[in-house]
Amino acid sequence: MKSKHSWHKAHTENMKKTDYDLIIVGGGMVGACLAFALKTSSLKIAIIESFNFKTNQQPSYDDRGIALSYGSQSIFETMGLWSQLAHHSTAINDIHISDRGHFGATRLSAKTENVPALGQVILARAMGQVLNQAIAGQEKLDIICPSSVTALDQQENVVELTLDNERPLTAKLIVAADGANSTIRKLLGLSVTEQTYQQTAITANINTERPHLNRAYERFTEHGPIALLPMPNQRCSLIWTVKSGDETAINKLNDKAFLKQLQIEFGYRLGKFTQVGKRGHFPLKLTQTDQPIQDRIVFIGNAAHNLHPIAGQGFNLGLRDVIALADVLVNEVNDCGNAQLLHEYQNWQQSDQDSVIKATDLLVRLFSNDNSILGHGRSAGLMMLDLLPPAKHWLAQKSMGLGKRQPRLARGISI
Repeated sequence: MKSKHSWHKAHTENMKKTDYDLIIVGGGMVGACLAFALKTSSLKIAIIESFNFKTNQQPSYDDRGIALSYGSQSIFETMGLWSQLAHHSTAINDIHISDRGHFGATRLSAKTENVPALGQVILARAMGQVLNQAIAGQEKLDIICPSSVTALDQQENVVELTLDNERPLTAKLIVAADGANSTIRKLLGLSVTEQTYQQTAITANINTERPHLNRAYERFTEHGPIALLPMPNQRCSLIWTVKSGDETAINKLNDKAFLKQLQIEFGYRLGKFTQVGKRGHFPLKLTQTDQPIQDRIVFIGNAAHNLHPIAGQGFNLGLRDVIALADVLVNEVNDCGNAQLLHEYQNWQQSDQDSVIKATDLLVRLFSNDNSILGHGRSAGLMMLDLLPPAKHWLAQKSMGLGKRQPRLARGISI
């Protein structure tokens, strides 16, 4: 039997052999934000990313418009990144919510909420450039790319990863920020809870006859919502939800026919649609990793929860994952992967994740169907909401990502 002294010596030696304190698998928006949020910590960090940071290959950094809530803007301000991001962003001063075929509508206003803007819209590509520049040359951070993880071994004090070049790496904590099709989740054999909505989102950038005046639109139809977000040069970022299968025929339409069909669904609040950019599409579903906290492994962002875009909360929730995790890790000097820290993070962030997921799922079920009774109920509800300032204030607070319990970075306190 080993003595206490010999066990401690072996334990210490094992910890000394660790290559990193923290390895972030996935260098997209969420992974890069976590690395930057921990820049003042003493942790030795690595990012493993399958795409080259010096190119525009990263698939999450495309021409989609990313909706940032007011809360997310405040987080970036505290992190010291907003001045760079602001050059690429467009303010959302008002949100107009309506239901096709019914008179009910409601409007949210930054002026009413006494904030500069309800949120911002930024091109994913521009955000990627800012984040990559921010972490380039960061002390105690290694960026390993292009590279991917092919094997994983959880041990008592470390996790060992094997890369595609057969290089082994060890860390006290692995953060899986590798997206909805997480490699780490697959290597662990973890199950997911999945809710398919039989919907597909068509994305594009649209030019309109009338100026958007920094107003975002959410138009509910029987097939799903249509969102138009304000962007620079009087363009709008489109997310058009259709029944799965219909996207093939719609995307085969030439630009003129595509815009005509979109006009029928959305209406003329922005006048005529005059031009459409490159189109994309992706299936819509809710995916949750059933056990997002493992021994020395934690899942964040889309790797933990991939949401329907109906409420525009996907990245905003992922960013709140980042700051909650950074809050519990930043001052840890011995073992950032210990169970107590991970449970502290889980206790902090679980309620936020659960409430956003439930609210998003409910919105999809209520507003993405052609049930006439529900349709009249939705219309009446939107009309009542427009007439009840306290209810509108509650909705605005939710859309801005403001909650009661927030990590320091969300409260304007640097870490």
